[in-house]
Amino acid sequence: MNDFEPFGGQQPDPDELRRIWEEMMKQGFDPEALAKAGGFDGSPESLKKLFENIQGAFLIPTPPVEGSGVNWQAAATRAKDLAKVGALLPDEKSKQQLNDAFSIAQLWLAEATQISDPVSEPKILSRVLWVDDALPLFKLLAEPVADRMNRSLAEAIQTQLPEEISEALKGAGDIMRSASAMMFAMQLGQALGLLSKEAMTGTEIGLPIYVEQRPAFVLQNLAEFVKSLELGSEQDQAYIYLVLRELAHIKLFKHSKWLREKVVAQIREYAAGITFDTSAMEEMSEDFDPQNPAQLQQALESGAFLAERSPSQLAALEIIETNLALIEGWVDAVTSEAAKRLPKSEAIREAVRRRRATGGPAERTFQSLVGLELRPKRLREASTLWKIIGDAVGSERRDALWDHPDFLPTAQDIDNPEKFVAKVKSDLGIGDAMDQALRDLLGDV
Repeated sequence: MNDFEPFGGQQPDPDELRRIWEEMMKQGFDPEALAKAGGFDGSPESLKKLFENIQGAFLIPTPPVEGSGVNWQAAATRAKDLAKVGALLPDEKSKQQLNDAFSIAQLWLAEATQISDPVSEPKILSRVLWVDDALPLFKLLAEPVADRMNRSLAEAIQTQLPEEISEALKGAGDIMRSASAMMFAMQLGQALGLLSKEAMTGTEIGLPIYVEQRPAFVLQNLAEFVKSLELGSEQDQAYIYLVLRELAHIKLFKHSKWLREKVVAQIREYAAGITFDTSAMEEMSEDFDPQNPAQLQQALESGAFLAERSPSQLAALEIIETNLALIEGWVDAVTSEAAKRLPKSEAIREAVRRRRATGGPAERTFQSLVGLELRPKRLREASTLWKIIGDAVGSERRDALWDHPDFLPTAQDIDNPEKFVAKVKSDLGIGDAMDQALRDLLGDV
C-alpha cells in the first residue's frame, strides 16, 4: 500500500492536472523547468509521470501533520553518490598502522584515565559506510528544524500564489511543504556526502555515531590527514594520537551512559524552538524562479531563513556549547596526557585543535541547515580546566565528575577553574581549601 496519500487519498484526474498545469503556465511557471527538476523532459506526456514522482517522493506521509516530511532515503542516496567520488579501498599499510596504533593506545590511555570500560575492536569504514552509519544521528539532529522550516516555507510560498492558482491547487500547501522537504533532504545529503570526505572517526562531530559506543575510523581520510602533517617516517605517532582521541571519546560515552542521549535531546529541543524569518521567506517566494532552484538552495545553505535567536534560545545554546566544550576538553586533556611519550604530540595536538576549531565547508553547510554550530568554541579553556582538576585531585576523582550531569562544571567554572577546583577539593574533604579561606580572612584583619 502506498504510504503517501495526496489529493485526499484519491488518484488525481489527468485532465484536471493538465488544466492546473495550464493555469500555472499562464502565471509564468515554466513547465519544462519544473519537469526537469523532477527528472523528466517537460513534454506533455511526462506530466502524469511528474505528478506521480511528486506523489511518491515529495509528498509527506499521512497524516501530514506528523513528521518532518524529509525523504531520508533520498538524502542517503545523494550523500552516498558524493561519497563514492574519489573513494579508495583501505590499503594494507594503513590497516596495519591503525592496528599497531590501537594496541599501543589502549595501554597508554589506561594510564591517563581511570575509566576502565572496555572498548571493542575498531570498525574500519569506507566513506559510503560512514554515511550509512552516521545518518541516524544526523537525522535525529536535523529532523526538528526540518519540520519547522518546511511548514514555514510552504506557508510563505502558498501565500504568494495568485488566488486563482490557490483555488486550483487546493493541495499546494502540502506540495510546497513536501518539495521544501525534498530540497532539505538534498542539502543534507550534500552536506553528509562532502563530510564523508572529511570525517576521520565515528566521533567526528563530538558525538559518537553509534549508540553502542564503538570506535570507528574512515581509513582513507585518516591516512590523508596523517600525510598532510608531513611527518615523514614518524607517521606512526599521528596514528597513535588520533586513535587515542577516538578511544578517549568512546570510553567517556561508555562510562557516562546518559551523556549522548542528553546532548542529543538538548540539541533537538533547541532545534525544535528555532523560528524562521517569514518576511525573508515571503520575499524569496515573491521572486522565486522555478528555472533557478539554486536560489532556494543558497538560501538554505546560508541560513537566511533563520530568525534571530530568542533569550531562551541563547540560554539553551550556551548549555549545549558548554557540554560540547567539556566533552572535547576532557578528550583533549586526556589524550595529551596519554600521548606524552610521543615527541611530535604537541604539533599533532595543535593541528587537530585547528581542524576542530574551523571545520570544513561540509560541516558549515550542515550547521547552517540546523542553525547550530557543533564545533566547541571553548576547547582550549575546557581542556585547561580538566588538566587543572586532574593535577589537583587525580584522574580518578576528575573522571568521577562524569558520573552525573549535576557534577559537571558550568560555563562559569570554565572561566574560573581555580575556584571550581577549590570547591571540588572542599567537597572531597581534601587539600587546604579551608585553611586558605582562613588565611584570606586573617589577612584582611
